[in-house]
Amino acid sequence: MSRATWKLWEEIVPLGYKGSYQRVRAYLHDKRTSPQPVTARPPSPRTGVGWILRRPDALTETEQLQLKAARAHCSELDALTGHVRSFAAMLTAHLGECLPDWLDAVRQDDLPSLHALAAGIDRDRHAVVAGLTLPWSSGVVEGRVNRVKMLKRQMFGRAGFALLRKRVLVS
Repeated sequence: MSRATWKLWEEIVPLGYKGSYQRVRAYLHDKRTSPQPVTARPPSPRTGVGWILRRPDALTETEQLQLKAARAHCSELDALTGHVRSFAAMLTAHLGECLPDWLDAVRQDDLPSLHALAAGIDRDRHAVVAGLTLPWSSGVVEGRVNRVKMLKRQMFGRAGFALLRKRVLVS
């Protein structure tokens, strides 16, 4: 019999507790011998990526606090978040002239996945800078190409080229 357990039982009985001393003792024994304290589950990787990729003002207060806590516990995650958000700002504001500085900042951190992205961007730097600065987009053309490929897949083995050509030209 533990004195602390007995003392606790004596304190809670006048407050309305109807259980026995043995029940209090068993409850405290489980708490004392539990391997880990009960804590909140960490967010899933998908959830964390969603927090990083969304605009900071689109996050709820709870999400902002959880992301802040995760960034405080992991310096790599903090650096990654900063790089992703600065790249997103470059994309939305068409600031292609900032790309070399961003690439240099990425190379200074120990983030291998971003190093691979930076190397890929560096191989075609002029096209990426043009895409980030010029107001024109090839999105409409890419959409048409995607649609033609979908039609081709749908008709594979069913009809000849003449019918495929008509479907592409009509719609």
